[in-house]
Amino acid sequence: MSKSNDQLFLDGAIKLFRYYKKLGEGAIAQLSDKEVLRKPNETSNSIALIVHHLSGNMLSRWTDFLTSDGEKSWRNREAEFEQSYPDKETMMIAWEKGWECLLSAIEDLKPEDLSKIIYIRNEGQTVLDAI
Repeated sequence: MSKSNDQLFLDGAIKLFRYYKKLGEGAIAQLSDKEVLRKPNETSNSIALIVHHLSGNMLSRWTDFLTSDGEKSWRNREAEFEQSYPDKETMMIAWEKGWECLLSAIEDLKPEDLSKIIYIRNEGQTVLDAI
């Protein structure tokens, strides 16, 4: 029995997200604690601040993905650009937590879930569009 187009989409999305995770980890692996915390200038963000934001976004969007708004009340988006991690190891723990949440949510989806409506900031969209 062949896979449906919806299942092929889900499989492809998971594969692509895993690829992007691996690319990020490869780039970060080349950096020291000092380098992940460095801001090139006052208007730029450090790698650690960007990871803080990415992790916060993944946790907010993908926690209870099908049943609650993707912009969680417990998320402090602005603080993600103000509060950094003390070191690369702590940053990577947050990185992994965010990716684990995202991948787990997508891996749990069934093809019939793609047409369901979910909400991000009270705006409805299909699961397919959200992915």
